[in-house]
Amino acid sequence: MDPVTVGLFGIALLIFLVVFGVPVAFAAAFTGILGIYYLRGWNTAIGLSGLIPYANSASYSLSVLPLFIAIGFLAMQAGITTQAYAAARTWVGRAPGGLATATILASAGFAAVSGASTASTAVFTRIAMPEMEKLGYNQALAAGVIAVGGTLAALIPPSAMLVLYGIIVEESIGKLLIAGFVPGALSLVVYMLVITVVVKLKPDWAPSLERTTIIEKLRTLPKVSGIFCVVGVILGGVYFGLMTPTESAAIATAIIMAMALWKRIRMNDMRKGLMETIRTTAMIFMVIWGVMIFIRFLAFTGLPNQITDMVVGLDVPRFYILMAVIVMYLLLGMILDGLGMMMLTLPVIYPTMMGLGYDPIWFGILIVKLVEIGVVTPPVGINCYVVNGLRPDIKLETVFLGVAPFLVGEVFLLALIIGLPDLFLFLPNHL
Repeated sequence: MDPVTVGLFGIALLIFLVVFGVPVAFAAAFTGILGIYYLRGWNTAIGLSGLIPYANSASYSLSVLPLFIAIGFLAMQAGITTQAYAAARTWVGRAPGGLATATILASAGFAAVSGASTASTAVFTRIAMPEMEKLGYNQALAAGVIAVGGTLAALIPPSAMLVLYGIIVEESIGKLLIAGFVPGALSLVVYMLVITVVVKLKPDWAPSLERTTIIEKLRTLPKVSGIFCVVGVILGGVYFGLMTPTESAAIATAIIMAMALWKRIRMNDMRKGLMETIRTTAMIFMVIWGVMIFIRFLAFTGLPNQITDMVVGLDVPRFYILMAVIVMYLLLGMILDGLGMMMLTLPVIYPTMMGLGYDPIWFGILIVKLVEIGVVTPPVGINCYVVNGLRPDIKLETVFLGVAPFLVGEVFLLALIIGLPDLFLFLPNHL
């Protein structure tokens, strides 16, 4: 059997294993080792499976991941998330759908210190859902807002997804983090507009809060100063070349740690935050190790190069190929989680898209936006499952119903990313 055919069989086996519930890390490692054994022999397969985990862990660029993850979990345990929600509620609670808008704003604030989509969804299911229900919000709207708000963590720096994209395709993590700011901010604005439109059409779905004075609003700002500090350090430090992404993440982690100690966080809560950081980091690194073994197997087969040459040689406009890739990711998002989807597809898709002349930073923004959409679309919208898991009384179909209006906004955002690439490359190009 020729190597390219072996590569196709390997991809088919990997998809089969993932669809039937084998974790991506183990499915990718098993398929990769098996494929390398078939092509190069047992000694090479065992040697590489031992070398690759170390080679892909002993990397300075990877050290940014556990730091970003630690920022989010420590902020959550220190109550910074709750304060962000209270501040957002004070500022926009009076607006149409004010409490829903406050949830979106607070989710953006948590995204700016977290980068973890499911963590954000879990936090606001506990914090915001009872408050919206108490005020008489429609359950579908409330659940949909929380699920969609969690997706902001995929783009707003610090974004674990953008870091992973940079590691997989070997692109500048600093440029990717800076590039995530504009689409993240635009996503926030579009979500708020969707809430306004829904509430205008269904005013009984979202009662307004009482008006607050400007003094009350200003009093909330010191409570969210830590979030502004973290954003300033990460974006400002990287953009102006004062720090590497890892250095900015380390300083931001120190700021959050100091704030947690200032708030006299209990040692048990500190321990919980650090243990969650360790668990999440270990899970991500296991996926990286498994997929890197699979990528090495694909390199031996020559399949990525074959696919790139074939697609680049097609006599069709590259826009049609881009549309096909977008549709593929939207379909994959219905059955795979975002991390697995990126790790499994990019080794083949990325070189193809670069061969067609697309910008790697812009393509990263597009892919992460598609991953965002995937975590809220049925049947495997993981953020929707998080809401349902924490609140079993809210049916899964109710959550998906609440998400539906926001998917219209996502289509608009995709059109902007595709139609105005310079808008999203302005900041990283001036880095």
